[in-house]
Amino acid sequence: MRSFKRIGLFSKQEDSRISSTLVQLYQFFSERSFTIMVTPTVASFLDIEAHEEAEIADNIDLAVVVGGDGTLLQVGRLLAPKNIPIIGVNLGRLGFLVDISSSHLDQQLQEMLEGKFTVEPRTLLQADVFRGDEKLGSEGALNDVVVHVRNDVRMIEFDTKINGEFVNTQRADGMIVSTPTGSTAYSLSAGGPILHPSLNAVTMVPICPHTLSHRPIVVSAENEIEILLCESRNVDARVSFDGQANINLKAGDRIVIRPHENKLSLIHPEDYDYYHILRSKLGWSATPP
Repeated sequence: MRSFKRIGLFSKQEDSRISSTLVQLYQFFSERSFTIMVTPTVASFLDIEAHEEAEIADNIDLAVVVGGDGTLLQVGRLLAPKNIPIIGVNLGRLGFLVDISSSHLDQQLQEMLEGKFTVEPRTLLQADVFRGDEKLGSEGALNDVVVHVRNDVRMIEFDTKINGEFVNTQRADGMIVSTPTGSTAYSLSAGGPILHPSLNAVTMVPICPHTLSHRPIVVSAENEIEILLCESRNVDARVSFDGQANINLKAGDRIVIRPHENKLSLIHPEDYDYYHILRSKLGWSATPP
């Protein structure tokens, strides 16, 4: 059983409604003599010393993220290289990633600290962006890497390769390369399949393709995927990482996407049920056979 001693509290929401949850968490861990480090946002609610996120990441062995899935995505990219597991606390609406209820917080946390939890590794992507021989940037993504048109209502044209082998050329509003975690986000809205988090796979989903025969495909997450913006169609584009970081693109730029060397570890209650979350979030029938 993994033992935790140093806790990091994270939240991005500057919303007074999260104050009571943060106070409850701080009291819970303080009463059990944990070392606690908090971000400036969290510190503003608790009136205690704050630490920068990078410093927290270097000094904790467990993170508790309060808020929604978007907050956890950002914290997850920070902590995955450090192999620090994350517990996600939702604030009323069940999330795909934040699944601890604030209404039963003490009970669920106590059970998890007693070893009643499961650890779920989640795949991340690493993307490098090139303009000729120049690297424009490099980012990780827990949900998806999305290449899309930047401003005009116009399609972009791009070539796709997998492990150096040409797949196709297509015109579309863009392309979503999604992990299983991201398969229930933008990828799902664009018609992509839901991938179970245990799959070592990614899905490539075209956004509004000009040719309807261009359909989503699922490939191994171990593959190298390359997307090259065609010189023949000079439309300003952008590549986005989890919808939170962006790099502007021009014709001729290319994006190389590989599996990240780290995985993100999510900690769930022992009774965690992925399909219950799907039923709740997607409005599926909740009546068992």
